Amino acid sequence: MTTTATPQEAVDALRSVGATVATAESLTGGLVVAALVSVPGASAVVRGGVVAYAPDVKTGLLGVDEQLVARHGTVDGEVAARMAERARDACGATYGIATTGVAGPDPSEGKPPGTVHVAVAGPHGTVERLLELSGDRAEIREATVGAALALLVARVGEESSAPGR
Repeated sequence: MTTTATPQEAVDALRSVGATVATAESLTGGLVVAALVSVPGASAVVRGGVVAYAPDVKTGLLGVDEQLVARHGTVDGEVAARMAERARDACGATYGIATTGVAGPDPSEGKPPGTVHVAVAGPHGTVERLLELSGDRAEIREATVGAALALLVARVGEESSAPGR
C-alpha cells in the first residue's frame, strides 16, 4: 500500500514552515499542481509547474542530462530527481516535486504500467521513490499524485525538524 497525502495536508505543511513548492510532471500531466491549487490559499505556497511530457522537454526546458536519459530512459529515479531539482530552482521554490513513469495501458521503455518514480528536492537534498502501482491509467495517475504529496509532506516534516533549522 502506498502512503498518500491530500492536497490540503501538503499546503498546510508548506504553510506551517513558510515554504514554497514547484512541480515538474510527466505522467501526471499537471495533476499534482492542479491538486495543490485546488486548495484555497494555495497561492501562498505554490510557485508554478512544468508539464514535461516529452523527453526533449525534460532535457531542454528542465535541463535533465541527455546522457542520463539516453542511458536509463525517462522512467528513472535519477531523472525524477533532476526534474524536481530543476523545477525548484527554475521557480525559486523551497521544494520541487517531480513525477515520471508509465500510466499505461501499454508498457513504455520496457517498463510495465504502474512503474512510477516520484521525487522531492528540498533544502537538505533530494529523495526519490519507486512506486509499483496497479489499476487503470486514471487510477495510476491519481495514486501518483497522492504518493508525491505524501513524500513532500514527509520531507517538509523531516527537514523542518532537522538540526540547524
